[in-house]
Amino acid sequence: MSEVFSARTAGPAAPGVEDPDLARARDGDDAAFTRLVQPLRRELHAHCYRMLGSTHDADDALQDALLRAWRGLARFEGRSSLRSWLYTVATRTCLDTVETRGRRALPVDLGPSSDRAVVGDAPLTDVAWLGPYPDAGLGDGPAGPGARYEQREAVELAFVAALQHLPGNQRAALLLFEVLGFSAAEIATTMNTSTTSVNSALARARRVVAEKIPPATQQRTLRQIDDARVREIVTGYSAALERGDADALVALLTEDVTWSMPPLAHWYRGLEAVTDFAVRIPLTICGNWRHLPTGANGQPAVAGYLRHGDTGPHLAWSIDVLTLRGGRIAEVTSFIGPGHFTPFGLPASLS
Repeated sequence: MSEVFSARTAGPAAPGVEDPDLARARDGDDAAFTRLVQPLRRELHAHCYRMLGSTHDADDALQDALLRAWRGLARFEGRSSLRSWLYTVATRTCLDTVETRGRRALPVDLGPSSDRAVVGDAPLTDVAWLGPYPDAGLGDGPAGPGARYEQREAVELAFVAALQHLPGNQRAALLLFEVLGFSAAEIATTMNTSTTSVNSALARARRVVAEKIPPATQQRTLRQIDDARVREIVTGYSAALERGDADALVALLTEDVTWSMPPLAHWYRGLEAVTDFAVRIPLTICGNWRHLPTGANGQPAVAGYLRHGDTGPHLAWSIDVLTLRGGRIAEVTSFIGPGHFTPFGLPASLS
């Protein structure tokens, strides 16, 4: 690859023509470096999230990666595009994080489901939990001509959760090849290994992911469901919680629905167990709900605000990511904690 990155188009400049900002950045102009990387920040951040399963970890990894790139820019010789080089730096930064922090989990990874509501369930603070990702600004199509996954498919909860079961090298190889469209040879250079090792890592990663993700992605499912029905589901889910209407909520769920609430360890599978949980906890003892629609992990989601008592503001409580199947909700993943709201640009309270 001999093309040179153009900051305006995030693509190659004319052959043999170096972007003036690249020369300025090599000379120490940090404003020029910022202009170069700005068009790529969003996709690099999404890559870091896929690798790490946490928006906050992705923030830290991207900041660290860009600092490494800034300090090492003099070593960038232009044999590949600046985009490819930045992905190399970001991937290596994430691999360092994976090595020190391990993988992130969802409640379904920790144990079997509960048949009845567990009242007073306490958060597990010693578990590194998977977190939601705001999908605003993500593209709809593939990130590269050789990519197998669409950009939104590659942040869906099932896919990112499956990635967490892979060692770092397999995770990186799969993302670089199937999500970003890099060749096995390019990935070998990125990871300081051989093409044979990359192909072996890809084969193992594909087997694990195929076992853990559903046959239909949420993007395919959402295209098959009328947009009005998706809005109806989101509105109906929110309204049922706000009214404490169990019948309206149950009517939106599949028979095999699951509901989990990281950082709480207990989770529920099947309409009977989920109904028992919903009736006894979110529809009654939690308090008074209000909701705002949002989008997370390429899926419909709602931001839940909770008020305890009869007065005062509703405070940020959870981001509920809805997984749909056949026009109903097959999975609710409620990411509890106000810290999830800031990356979504959501307010901390509703008056």
